Amino acid sequence: LLEEHRLDPAALTGTGPGGRLLKEDVLRHLERAAAAPPAPAAPTPPSAPAAAPGERVVPMSRIRARIAERLVRAQHEAAILTTFNEVDMGALVELRERRREDFEREHGVRLGLTGFFARACVLALREVPELNAEIRGPDVVYRDFVHLAVAVQTPRGLVVPVIHGADALGLAGLEREIARLAKKARESRLSLDDLAGGTFTVTNGGVFGSLLSTPIL
Repeated sequence: LLEEHRLDPAALTGTGPGGRLLKEDVLRHLERAAAAPPAPAAPTPPSAPAAAPGERVVPMSRIRARIAERLVRAQHEAAILTTFNEVDMGALVELRERRREDFEREHGVRLGLTGFFARACVLALREVPELNAEIRGPDVVYRDFVHLAVAVQTPRGLVVPVIHGADALGLAGLEREIARLAKKARESRLSLDDLAGGTFTVTNGGVFGSLLSTPIL
């Protein structure tokens, strides 16, 4: 009977002498199995709709799917405000043009605009610590450090590596870290530690020709 019904004798309880398995034990097991309700079938995941003429269906990468999931979740969890301010950047642009070659020769890294923005944010967060704080349950948690996240566009999607201890770095140190993390991002070599712990984020839509941008949290 065991061979006929392909049963594992170890899965049955024997009632014979010394726990020996009897024919009656096998029959009882078969009767119980026949009387048990069938196990519910595993739900079949909904299939993606077929492409219409002129359409191409390309599966999202795991990182793009996770980004989409997090973006949607943030809209439900965060209070979002956008405000625009206009600033005359003429003096900074002139300074960058004048010092660019000397800076690169002295520090071994190019002098971009993102480094200035990063340094300005670090200084501003010292003056307005509320913007570097976090609401944690009923409390506001203030930080005496800045872990500055910098958005980087890569072929696989937007990632946001973190400059840990950005408040301890000068302009050259920030530029070096921005360049190092951007290189790791584009080579898909970022670790979880590189992406964790950010307290404030800088992003730059100007590289895409944007005049004004509304950030998506």
